[in-house]
Amino acid sequence: MGADLVVLPELFITGYPPEDLVLKPAFQHAAKARVVRLAAELGSDGPAMLIGTVWPDGGKVYNAVAMIEGGRVTAVRYKVDLPNYGVFDEKRVFAAGPLPGPIPFKGVRLGVPICEDIWKDEVTECLEECGAEMLLVPNGSPYDWRKRDVRLNVAVARVTETGLPLAYVNQVGGQDELVFDGGTFVLNADRSLALQMAQWREGIVLTEWSRDDDGWVCARGECAPLLEGSAAAYHACVLGVRDYVNKNGFPGVVLGLSGGVDSALVAAMSVDALGADRVHAVMLPYRYTSDESKTDAEACARALGIRYDIVPIGGPVEAFNAALAGLFAGRESDVTEENVQSRARGVILMAISNKFGAMVVTTGNKSEMSVGYATLYGDMNGGYNPVKDLYKTEVYRLAHWRNAHVPQGGRGPSGEVIPSNILTRAPSAELRENQTDQDSLPPYDVLDDILGCLVEQEMSLPEIVARGHDAKIVQRVERLLYVSEYKRRQAAPGVKISSRNFGRDRRYPVTNHFRESLDAPAPGASDVAVSGIAMPRADGGEAM
Repeated sequence: MGADLVVLPELFITGYPPEDLVLKPAFQHAAKARVVRLAAELGSDGPAMLIGTVWPDGGKVYNAVAMIEGGRVTAVRYKVDLPNYGVFDEKRVFAAGPLPGPIPFKGVRLGVPICEDIWKDEVTECLEECGAEMLLVPNGSPYDWRKRDVRLNVAVARVTETGLPLAYVNQVGGQDELVFDGGTFVLNADRSLALQMAQWREGIVLTEWSRDDDGWVCARGECAPLLEGSAAAYHACVLGVRDYVNKNGFPGVVLGLSGGVDSALVAAMSVDALGADRVHAVMLPYRYTSDESKTDAEACARALGIRYDIVPIGGPVEAFNAALAGLFAGRESDVTEENVQSRARGVILMAISNKFGAMVVTTGNKSEMSVGYATLYGDMNGGYNPVKDLYKTEVYRLAHWRNAHVPQGGRGPSGEVIPSNILTRAPSAELRENQTDQDSLPPYDVLDDILGCLVEQEMSLPEIVARGHDAKIVQRVERLLYVSEYKRRQAAPGVKISSRNFGRDRRYPVTNHFRESLDAPAPGASDVAVSGIAMPRADGGEAM
């Protein structure tokens, strides 16, 4: 393409985040050696390159960017501001670098702050004072619902303060629970948008720069539209599944298709990510499975064009019940027998996975994971969960969105792939006669609002009640959230969508008797925090 300089994202040579691999000396030195080898391979004929890498130096290891030019590494700059919040944990594996100076390149002084270095003004202010003429920012910035506007606002603030143009280069792809949406952009010194690359797909774009009396200016290029809301979230889930399955070498996925909205949405995402030929759906009916569920599951599988098998679980369930009959004699049937059904399904799906190699994708949404309405070693079985960070109301929104759209790069068909009956009938686990989720849970719009207040916003119970929620329901949801932590610790990884997912973002102790009191002072009302404690009852009333 005739480029003078190629700019690649943060830690490009290793992948981001490399986590505790950084602590392994062999990994550190392999990364450095690969950059040196790449420089030699490019030689003097190729363009220069700014590439993110792990870089050991003087007994420390840094999150760095290396300038490759003329067959060798000519400059290295270290990340200064190491994030240590949310999903980030860089302070435990990297040393912070000193404030950097510009990198000279063909007569231009390049400021190269790395990702978090632009979220405050110290590093960019230093670069501007040292004579930098433009800011090239390699990023490993993961997606969440709110991230797009936050990134742009941060970049605009640094451009305003320094008076320098800024190129924000972000990576694309899935890495375990994190998905990176790309969305690279360039701002000129007047804060105008010169370039906006598309999200959710890899790309290379050639930018052209010229210098006038006021400094360097990037010629206006294509400005791709950015996705928001359900469209962005759906693309994130698809990318997460695609990269997790492909990068880990699975031939495909298998899932239980129940006739409910969660498994239908996961099936659609899996097809869009991998293609219909790599998705295997299995209906696992029992005596409580309705004909309506069987019809809906088959219709969904047919619409998506995937393999669909029926494996009844009556025999295994009755065998388990018979084996336990003597031990359970004199006790009424309860959730125990319901969980046997779920666990029988889990055993069968894992057996199919073992036999054919496809990974089990699990289908529990964030509402269920929050309050413990998922069965360990049953419907929680699986290697990955595309909808783990979507509340039930969000699952419905994404299902409606998918019926009206095909995602960019999606490999599934257009049209209604999730039957409308699935979207209108009352949700049910179908573990007993005439069961619905709302037999034991508040309506999902109520539940999800309370959970959003508790999980994402850490609101006090009085604040949540003030939103119009019943106090007893709020207290019950909080209790269910806390006592279900042990299940979430054993859950499969899944795509991070929200600003606070279970796992990387929100880490609560399993052994936890703290409960907030509704009559406690509101936060900030007193210098002394007053909270209520609910201890577990000896009869197991608070048992997990």
